[in-house]
Amino acid sequence: MSYQPLIAPSILSADFARLDREIERIPAADWIHVDVMDGHFVPNLSFGAPVAKAVGKVTDKPMDCHLMIEDPARWVGDYVDAGAASVTFHVEATDDPKVVADLLHSRGCRAGISLKPGTPVEPYLDLLEHVDMVLVMSVEPGFGGQSFMPEVLDKVRALRAEIDQRGLDVLIQIDGGIDSHTIGDAASAGCDVFVAGSAVYGAPDPDAMIETLRAGAAAARA
Repeated sequence: MSYQPLIAPSILSADFARLDREIERIPAADWIHVDVMDGHFVPNLSFGAPVAKAVGKVTDKPMDCHLMIEDPARWVGDYVDAGAASVTFHVEATDDPKVVADLLHSRGCRAGISLKPGTPVEPYLDLLEHVDMVLVMSVEPGFGGQSFMPEVLDKVRALRAEIDQRGLDVLIQIDGGIDSHTIGDAASAGCDVFVAGSAVYGAPDPDAMIETLRAGAAAARA
């Protein structure tokens, strides 16, 4: 099966005052990535389910919600109700990630787990049968515009090997510092889904940048 990288622009880097028009600027996007921060799990505050719901009303693209919040089991249902196709939560924020993943699946939503840069992947490999995606953070979560941390690619390689060896249908997503210079290395390591915020919305033509990123990932994997 041919490799088809997915580009998920993060609206964290968009103009919040005109989110509908900002989303209209990226028709080439595969998913719309919504970064949710609570000011507790990470030292920043972004937006919550009401904004996610508003985003869902102005796009027919899958909405990919990344919850950087405490106690995700309490809140994931709000994002399913808001129209999320996929909800990713942090393993560091819950004592039982499988319970949260099962809750999302029971609501008909794809479930993803996310790992901070310093969190090892090995303790969570048993979860791969229970999730649809693993998000490897390539910056410390909380703020956009940070520099890519190449050392996390060892984690991606370990995930890629495990997923392929077990024949699982689990995507590997990467988020943080992804641009035209870093996406090739991430793709080569085994990533399938690429979150890009400032690289897309900081470009003169955000939609053209999405195509550039997709081409860069595809060329690197080939």
